[in-house]
Amino acid sequence: MNKDSKIYVAGHRGLVGSAILRALEKQGYTNLIYRTSSELDLRNRDAVNNFFKEQHIDYVFLAAAKVGGIAANNDFPADFIRDNLLIQTNVIDSAYVNGVKKLLFLGSTCIYPKFAPQPLKEEYLLTGELEPTNEPYAIAKIAGIKMCESYNRQYGSTFISAMPTNMYGPNDNFDLKTSHVLPALVRKIHEAKENGSATVEIWGTGTPKREFLHSDDLADACIFLMNNYEGNEIVNVGVGEDIAIKDLALMIKDIVGFQGELVFNSSVPDGTPRKLVDTTKINGLGWKASIPLEEGIRAVYEDYRSSLAVR
Repeated sequence: MNKDSKIYVAGHRGLVGSAILRALEKQGYTNLIYRTSSELDLRNRDAVNNFFKEQHIDYVFLAAAKVGGIAANNDFPADFIRDNLLIQTNVIDSAYVNGVKKLLFLGSTCIYPKFAPQPLKEEYLLTGELEPTNEPYAIAKIAGIKMCESYNRQYGSTFISAMPTNMYGPNDNFDLKTSHVLPALVRKIHEAKENGSATVEIWGTGTPKREFLHSDDLADACIFLMNNYEGNEIVNVGVGEDIAIKDLALMIKDIVGFQGELVFNSSVPDGTPRKLVDTTKINGLGWKASIPLEEGIRAVYEDYRSSLAVR
């Protein structure tokens, strides 16, 4: 990408999209465009195609998606598969039809089989059954990957796909009904401290392991891949280390300064037992994550506290 290339960030208000936008601005890219969902409904095929036709876009970061944790995926499976299929299909096809030079599609490591060997290698895609709690979302993301691959094969386009591990960072979702595990724990433990509670209930047994990547690291990786990678295969983006949910909760408890007890509710499903990605491929290309987990969580907690102060 040139510094004046016309770059569209789809989903610029979300956790990942906002990080990509910040990183592009920081690196000196000057011709950035974006639209809110009220300005452009990416589920509307005609609206999306007209937008691409009018804007003459060079590069696309497709970070727009309907996302959520176990509870949201369980409660709204139809919304997750429908909205994500519509968003991806409209953006990817319009990018091809309107001559976009390159597109980066952001998937998720939930595309991998529930019991795939650890760490998760890119070639494990479609080798086993998915985790049932987020299967509709995962199937939509797999469809996006295969759509990019298929357009490359049939039309000679340059559409690449990155698979980030669990994300956290500025502009995260702290709604307990729809958030992922890390921001949910930050909010629950903070509120327990503020309310003087003796305990905090944590969903699940605490034994599953998860890997957490700061959104600023992912944004840096996405720009790196856009500038340095043109393969048809997916690329994992992660830190290469994971942590048990129990240990994550204890780390957040320490950062927040909560003095009470953590109580694990084993009647709530754990989800996938472990989800660590193999980062050999992207590390070999010359990129590596740089933000330590504890440092990242401390920054997120400060942002969360600041957001509460201005309400």
